[in-house]
Amino acid sequence: MASIPPEIRVVRAFALDAAKHLGIKRKYPGIVALPDRWSAWWIGGVLSGLRQIRREKPSVIWSTYPISTAHLIGLTLSRLSGLPWVADFRDPMINGDYPSNPLQRRVWQWLEGQVFRYAKRCVFTTERAAETYRQRYPGAAEKCRVIENGYDEEVFAGNVAKRDGVSEGQLLMLHSGIIYPRDRNPTAFFQAIAQSINNYSIERSRLKIRFRAPHHGDEVAQLAATFGLSDIVEIAPPIPYREAISEMLGADLLLVFQGKQFNAQIPAKIYEYLRTGKPILGLVDPQGDTARILEEFDAYIGANIDSAVEIEHCLELFMERSSSFDFKSKERARASTAFRFSRGSQAVELASCFQELMSE
Repeated sequence: MASIPPEIRVVRAFALDAAKHLGIKRKYPGIVALPDRWSAWWIGGVLSGLRQIRREKPSVIWSTYPISTAHLIGLTLSRLSGLPWVADFRDPMINGDYPSNPLQRRVWQWLEGQVFRYAKRCVFTTERAAETYRQRYPGAAEKCRVIENGYDEEVFAGNVAKRDGVSEGQLLMLHSGIIYPRDRNPTAFFQAIAQSINNYSIERSRLKIRFRAPHHGDEVAQLAATFGLSDIVEIAPPIPYREAISEMLGADLLLVFQGKQFNAQIPAKIYEYLRTGKPILGLVDPQGDTARILEEFDAYIGANIDSAVEIEHCLELFMERSSSFDFKSKERARASTAFRFSRGSQAVELASCFQELMSE
């Protein structure tokens, strides 16, 4: 909330969370959670939205997913007011077998169809996601725009590298953010680390692998123990955003895990990683959009997330490069290439999208 400029007025609408307000021990009837747990927000959102439309006389309506009820509110307000609507997708709605509940999936398919019928623009964070929807809704292909995720340049301004809890001479490998045991699985990575230690490619005492706020910390710790890495792998709690950036700036190697289930998505932290100028080890599906964007940068080393052999080879490459003064001296130049991903630059793209609708 602190990132919202003080001159922007926030209007709160009535809403219920089915799990919290309509359930017992977070169990609730599925019918009250269509299209999602926040379906009651549709009533409050539409009523509040109509009041604001009468009062403020806006030119454009904008809604953002992954809360599908938000698009339902945007759809209703656009239909009732006649105002042009921009529907933003942080992630694809129907993606593979998600959502798995058959009734919820049918409701989402209906809602998705309504979005592409009535929204004037549909904005996606990756080209692959946009292309998926162009193929799914060919009659609405011209509506699809790509505005990638970005980073906050203000958080980097004046920020300094920190290596709290890291001994002098230690090598800090950092993963900042959520680990999904299935689709961001570090098993092959731990196997490669263990093998590299056994082969003396990496000195055990010099290594610290930190998972910052992984959410599934117990599972990660158990997996590390399986490979005898409990003394090396650290599960760290969440910290404020600015401090998390300081930690990225102080790391020696930044880690990315992104399985093929997420091929059409790029984690937001990728752009923060790129802005640091630090080396990045991408454990990804080579056909995914995350691999595509990282391959543009010379400090990136990539391996298939499921291949311990490839990962071990990449670790050897990193160890060779990390000792090169020339490689380290290019950090600032590498960071400058990421400026195009600043949120300021991306906001200009979104503003031009709004301006197009106003001119039409």
